Amino acid sequence: MKQKIGKKTYDTDASEVVCSTVRGTWGDPAGYEEKLYRTDDGCYFLWGYGGETSPYPTEKITRLARAKVDEYLSRHQG
Repeated sequence: MKQKIGKKTYDTDASEVVCSTVRGTWGDPAGYEEKLYRTDDGCYFLWGYGGETSPYPTEKITRLARAKVDEYLSRHQG
């Protein structure tokens, strides 16, 4: 997926997956999948997609500041 945010285009196919999280099961309306990506130039973004009542009812990319990346990793990787 590609999405332009501001002047930068974030592309899941051209970036490295750092961390992946799945909540719920397939078909669960509240379930979702998240992946944290790092671009070649060191920027981070979060891709998410899930059920209709999840935080990601439509496929979405959100850029993350470095402080948020550290917080995200500590919550999801221990």
